[in-house]
Amino acid sequence: MAQKIYTKTGDKGSTSLIGGTKVPKSHLRIEAYGTVDELSSWIGLCRDLLTDEAARNLLAEVQDRLFTMNASLACDPVKEPKMRIPDLKEEDITLLEKEMDQMNEVIPPMKSFILPGGHPVLSQLHIARCVCRRAERCCVRLDQESEGIEPVILKYLNRLSDYLFVLARYTGHQMNIVEIPWRPRIN
Repeated sequence: MAQKIYTKTGDKGSTSLIGGTKVPKSHLRIEAYGTVDELSSWIGLCRDLLTDEAARNLLAEVQDRLFTMNASLACDPVKEPKMRIPDLKEEDITLLEKEMDQMNEVIPPMKSFILPGGHPVLSQLHIARCVCRRAERCCVRLDQESEGIEPVILKYLNRLSDYLFVLARYTGHQMNIVEIPWRPRIN
């Protein structure tokens, strides 16, 4: 049975939140969950490029958590959704922290800022990290506009960007790629 993907209901620049409230597509809530969706796509590309099975598996879990986050962000904060929305949990953050701790045991300590690059897979991980920071900024703005979001969302995005940075360093170390230190021009 084929299902049409287009509804034509958004042709005039508005969309509906879970709960039925219509908002403009330029609304901060739409910007936030759209950016998280973009992040999930970048992470999917990183999963496709990585060869480390453990990292690929964790990134699959991350994508699941980002969909969970989007379900929360897509809800009207003043209406109770009729459907059950999954939750992010502190354990999701703890998992990222444990993975970072394990990778940091293997990689050498940083002696300077490093520039993204050195290999396409590393560059993609850094792009995902940057998009993650943008998603975090969108969610912070949404929270500051009194739209109300779950605090665990901000915490998870913050930790995820750290994880992506460490994963890029770890992946480079596994591939024997020399990090590119930032050498500031002083004159």
